[in-house]
Amino acid sequence: RFEQARRRRWLDRGIIERGRERTEALLANLLPPPIAERLKDGHRVIADRLSEVTVLFADLKGFSGLSTRVPPDQLVSRLDRVFTAFDELARAHGLEKIKTIGDAYMAVAGAPAPRADHATAAAAMATAMIARLREVEPELELRVGLASGPAVAGVIGRSKYSYDLWGETVNLASRMESHGVAGRVQVAARTRELLG
Repeated sequence: RFEQARRRRWLDRGIIERGRERTEALLANLLPPPIAERLKDGHRVIADRLSEVTVLFADLKGFSGLSTRVPPDQLVSRLDRVFTAFDELARAHGLEKIKTIGDAYMAVAGAPAPRADHATAAAAMATAMIARLREVEPELELRVGLASGPAVAGVIGRSKYSYDLWGETVNLASRMESHGVAGRVQVAARTRELLG
């Protein structure tokens, strides 16, 4: 009887540990690691004022037309292939993917951890995205906008966490993208200053 109870406690600990590992893996997939750590440490509100970051917005030109001609499973598969390639570029250039909205992609350099070369890193990723899209989906083109400056970052939601950015820099990056030219990177004045 003692042996059965001991074995049961051992099995229960294993189940709890595997559950904790799965939870941590999910958190790491949803949030930047430093932000996930702060949540695990008990922070209820995560909100940071960032003195300077570079925000990247990219949008697939031609995707809406494609969505009317291609079956849904193929459309989602193609979009997944593009965004997976962009995620790889974000990791390679040290940017944090913030979110995708339809066929738009948003990332930031300099958050959650500050970095002096945020504009250079974002510009390198932007040009790499345009080149990579030509390889992955030559039928589509990419408009990219960059803006540098202050922003606020934080985690919103309780049942479904989301790390997001707000502020004029974010709005300006979005405008740079929407008013940009396909196949080009449009940069705001501050980003241009930082790039030299």
